[in-house]
Amino acid sequence: MHLIWTIFIGFIAGLVARWITPGRGASGFSITAILGISGAFLATLAGQALHFYQPGESTGFIGAVIGAVILLAVFHLVAKKN
Repeated sequence: MHLIWTIFIGFIAGLVARWITPGRGASGFSITAILGISGAFLATLAGQALHFYQPGESTGFIGAVIGAVILLAVFHLVAKKN
């Protein structure tokens, strides 16, 4: 169940991150959703590695948004250079 929760939170976090992140990148809805879900997984893994979360515990909404914003900013930097 925590995997489904992480995907759902990541999807919503991707939408919020797209709204927060400055710039008008070429990223569409699907890229934003994928980066949001990836950001939630990244925040979960980083939080577990830093002992913020217990093993098997998923990240919260704010952690997922932070992870998604980081990945979206990196995506914009990489896409801008190409």
